[in-house]
Amino acid sequence: MKRASAARAGLTAVAVVAMLTVSGCREDYTGLPDPDAPSSGQVSGSASPTPSAEQSGPRTLVDAPRAGGLDKLTGEQALTDAPVDPGEMRDGMTLVIGNYGDPGGQGAPVLFEGVDHVPEDSSKRREHLFRGMIEYIQWDPELGQPEAQPVEPGPLGGSVECLLASLSEEGNVICGWADEGTAAVALFEDSTLADAGKLFVEMRGNLEG
Repeated sequence: MKRASAARAGLTAVAVVAMLTVSGCREDYTGLPDPDAPSSGQVSGSASPTPSAEQSGPRTLVDAPRAGGLDKLTGEQALTDAPVDPGEMRDGMTLVIGNYGDPGGQGAPVLFEGVDHVPEDSSKRREHLFRGMIEYIQWDPELGQPEAQPVEPGPLGGSVECLLASLSEEGNVICGWADEGTAAVALFEDSTLADAGKLFVEMRGNLEG
């Protein structure tokens, strides 16, 4: 499925790393359970992220000029605002957003959004970002709830999941990670779970420090 042209038109100017103070979760139009509600569960029912052996304390996000072999796009393909509500931003937290892709315009860019120094369970913040991204692509909840699948997280550990928001084996894939202190998601258009998951883990190696 393609994103609405109106959503694409709003992505302009230079990608930024910003500290923002925003309100809590927006109203849910996706049909997914609200992770901010006391009784709600996770999108996929996975456990909280487990730190890897290499991890020694909370990590931070990096405004990487290149991630997973893709360049951070500038000009008309860049971002100036967060297209997905990142959830409540508190003192010390950093929001990182950006479009990554081929500067020549080959293929749809990968939309990335993440936060660090998350004060609550980071898997809960990832669920919030998942829901926001599903709303962003205007997924019809009457088509069912996309189910997140676990992905091998690689050397950074934590938990990585991807879900396919499509009625075929290829379409919009949303991947997200959660670990000790950070949570992030990315949108891969016209992709598969396997391809998107592999690229997302590679991008994470450049975007998380």
